[in-house]
Amino acid sequence: MRRSLPLAATLVAALLCSPVAADARTVPAAAPAADRWDSPGPHPVAVRPGLVTTLYYPGDIASGGRRHPVIIWGNGTGATPSVYDGLLRHWASHGFIVAAANTPNSNSGREMRAGIDRLTALNGADGPFRGRVDLDRVGATGHSQGGAGAINASGDDRVDTTVPIQPGPLASVSSLHGPVLYLAGRNDSIVPPALVRGFYNASGHVPAIYAERAGADHFTPVGDGGGFRGVLTAWFRYHLMDDAQARGLFYGETCGICADSAWSDVRRNARVEPVSTTGR
Repeated sequence: MRRSLPLAATLVAALLCSPVAADARTVPAAAPAADRWDSPGPHPVAVRPGLVTTLYYPGDIASGGRRHPVIIWGNGTGATPSVYDGLLRHWASHGFIVAAANTPNSNSGREMRAGIDRLTALNGADGPFRGRVDLDRVGATGHSQGGAGAINASGDDRVDTTVPIQPGPLASVSSLHGPVLYLAGRNDSIVPPALVRGFYNASGHVPAIYAERAGADHFTPVGDGGGFRGVLTAWFRYHLMDDAQARGLFYGETCGICADSAWSDVRRNARVEPVSTTGR
């Protein structure tokens, strides 16, 4: 388990004096909404339990003739993938292969990275996954302790983008090397928004976005992802699938989440705009 003293200091500072967010709600009303990614995708869903990793994946993976991007997942403290079953199935229906760490303690990120190793082996072996895993497009995400695990797992060069959901404090952002979306719940008393903003404030070396869900508490993502599901799916559809419609939810002047009142606070750092104009 990695600890970062400079980051800890940043988190404490964020609690005492959080910077004023830019007014993100002056963007045009025509900004895209997350609703279209909130609905299930076109793929049937299959689940393969495993001792270390449970896989959620498109049930037609062997016959589709395409490679599928990967999402590695970390659970909250004391939880298993079944606690988030609806969300993980949702991503599989959109064409992702989800490698969910079978552990209630995913803070180190090692258990999550084991999912990439497992899929690398399956991609080269006989069976439905052979040649169907897009190992060049990998995202890391997780909830609470798993959110911290997602940050730690992203030190792996194989991870392209990261979405920590209400992440616990024991993580270091210094090894992040791709775009990151930090998700917080305005009513979260377990991981207060200021702690999540501390991670965001310390991520100036990568394109970083902070989004705080109005009315969300710490358990909103449990089950099917709640109000976070559409935005999570859109983020991965853009960064791992080049979905041009999903891009507008986060980037450019017509930033969809910036204009959406469901998000009480949205911040984008100075490195976001070059991504806005040049794409993935």
